[in-house]
Amino acid sequence: MPHTTHLLYLHGFRSSPQSAKARQMAAAVAERHPQAHWWCPQLPPSPRAAAELLSEGLRDWPHARMAVVGSSLGGFYASWVARQTGCRSVLINPAVDPARDLARYIGEQTFWHQPEQRFYFEPRFVDELRAMATEGRCAPGPELALIAKGDEVLDWREMSARYAHARLQVLEGGDHALSDFPAHLDEVLGFLDLV
Repeated sequence: MPHTTHLLYLHGFRSSPQSAKARQMAAAVAERHPQAHWWCPQLPPSPRAAAELLSEGLRDWPHARMAVVGSSLGGFYASWVARQTGCRSVLINPAVDPARDLARYIGEQTFWHQPEQRFYFEPRFVDELRAMATEGRCAPGPELALIAKGDEVLDWREMSARYAHARLQVLEGGDHALSDFPAHLDEVLGFLDLV
């Protein structure tokens, strides 16, 4: 595959481009790969709207030279993007069945990084997540999954089984946010093969 020139980063549920991992990744790309095109959009609560935003934003991207990184719900979206485009992907504690897991969050929610801002997670969003499921469809491009056994939100065994075909890094300990993400940046950037 050619070097990656365009990189998309997708944050998780209730998160934003201000998350620690998104900022750490943006800083590392800017410092080490200043020629790479970086995009980390604020994803809308509606999965259908998120898919439309991504499809529109990626329309002119060179699919053979792009990659996507996603964390948690962003990992689920990253799998969807990778299967749409054939690009390489990095999944960090990826949500495997968000339609099941987020059904209990229907109602008013706050953002982690801006708790004063609220949004309503609607029942139809669960159906929209179900419609985006990629289970059973192998990724056409290279895939790296970083999965922490200490994830307090998602089951590491379920994630490992779902991404058994990927280059799998099952990490002892850790947490859902993968707070030690800087320790894994070299591996992630090496896998992404950025210009």
